Amino acid sequence: MSYNPGRGLQANVLGTFDTVVMAVAGSAPAYSITAVTAVLVGAVGLASPAALLYCAIPMLGIALAYSRLGRIDVNAGASYSWVGRTLHPFLGFVSGWALVISTTIFMVAGSLPAGAMTLALFDEGLADDTALATVVGAGWFLVMLLVVLGGARLTVRAQIVMSGVELAILALFAVLAVLHSESARAFDWSWFGFGHFDGVSGFASGALIAAFYYWGWDVTSNLSEETRDSRRTTGLAGLIGIGIVFLLFEVFTIAVNVILSSRQIQDNDANVLAVLGEEVWPGWGGKLLIVAVMLSTIATLETTLIQVTRSLFAMGRDRTMPAALGRVHRRWNTPWVAVVVVGVVALAMFIAANSLGTVGDILADAVAAIGLQIAVYYGLTGLAAVVAYRKTLLTSVGDFVFGGVWPLFGALFMFWIFFESLGELSGSAIVIGVGGLVVGLIPMLWYWRQGSDYYRPAKLDATRTVEVDYVPAGGAGANSLAHEGLPTDF
Repeated sequence: MSYNPGRGLQANVLGTFDTVVMAVAGSAPAYSITAVTAVLVGAVGLASPAALLYCAIPMLGIALAYSRLGRIDVNAGASYSWVGRTLHPFLGFVSGWALVISTTIFMVAGSLPAGAMTLALFDEGLADDTALATVVGAGWFLVMLLVVLGGARLTVRAQIVMSGVELAILALFAVLAVLHSESARAFDWSWFGFGHFDGVSGFASGALIAAFYYWGWDVTSNLSEETRDSRRTTGLAGLIGIGIVFLLFEVFTIAVNVILSSRQIQDNDANVLAVLGEEVWPGWGGKLLIVAVMLSTIATLETTLIQVTRSLFAMGRDRTMPAALGRVHRRWNTPWVAVVVVGVVALAMFIAANSLGTVGDILADAVAAIGLQIAVYYGLTGLAAVVAYRKTLLTSVGDFVFGGVWPLFGALFMFWIFFESLGELSGSAIVIGVGGLVVGLIPMLWYWRQGSDYYRPAKLDATRTVEVDYVPAGGAGANSLAHEGLPTDF
């Protein structure tokens, strides 16, 4: 991995606050609530708060795994590098490919609501026009593509503005929802229990959708090569990000259960938050929350672009994908080839999306498919952390729990919901989710036969890792890691 600004990503651009903002924006609170709540309610009904709660516990285990692995291997590929160096290079590629495919699918799943919300600000009837929503959403996508191309510093500055306004609006409506007197039903603590789930398979389906809610906080790890003191910062930011979005998700999911009827949720499957806003603040509420959702969606498009382009950059650098993907723009220090490739592919998918149905139909299948892919690479990363730290797990209770038991539980939970939910998903969701992973076998086997060094890795072992201060040529000092028997620039 290289920290030379002339041929690699620019080090020391982001600080702790920046990465926390990126973690929260990556999970896209407003977007997730409005776009996925109807899908979650359709799967588990009133048990939506329980699904979010019980998925948050193993998700924290995965965040702990990311935090610990980030201490011993600073790599823009994150899970792709860690899994490859601990479990097996084939599994590492599958992990990286799962992220690439899921984020690429999200380009459509995220851009459509961005277009629909923008149109709804002017005329709510236009929001149901899939073709027009696609065009407007593609426009927002291209704007974010240019921002990401401009570098990590510009990306974070834009993110602070968008996420700041979004979170301020959500905080206001969280208070208004609590104070709201009219309701469709009374709050019930049983919503946090298991009684409302339709058996084990119903719980697994809900957990898979809940995983999509949280997904995105790990963008901090993909930015590790551009973050100051990244060994500490990226993992901490991920944990803080999950905590913040968990509180927002629970507050608004409970508010939806209390204030909105089942009919209102079903009839507004791609715009639930706006309907909630209109209920708690007639006239202005719906419009303000549409603004929040629009900003959230655009913001998470930006973080998703960061994830996919940094992952492709790492793959190109390792020659497990075309080497051109590893090229960095001389002025902006961004993987410009990866950005352009992702842009072209996503725009082609926007065109194809118009033949798939309404915005709500597209979202339902996309969420389920992405959930399958998330479960794969999060699960593999959880296992990788346990393997990398296996020799230190018995040195203290903290290492055993936070480095072993919790990440392992998170990994096993992810694998369980993957297999358990297959019987409940639609055929198209399975084809997109599993089929997208299978396609990755083609480049994996091709570049393995080409002899990429990635497939002959030095094993990642926490007991054999030492910290060094590496000063890149022509740049400021960057805190890096050197592995026994490996050069510092690889």
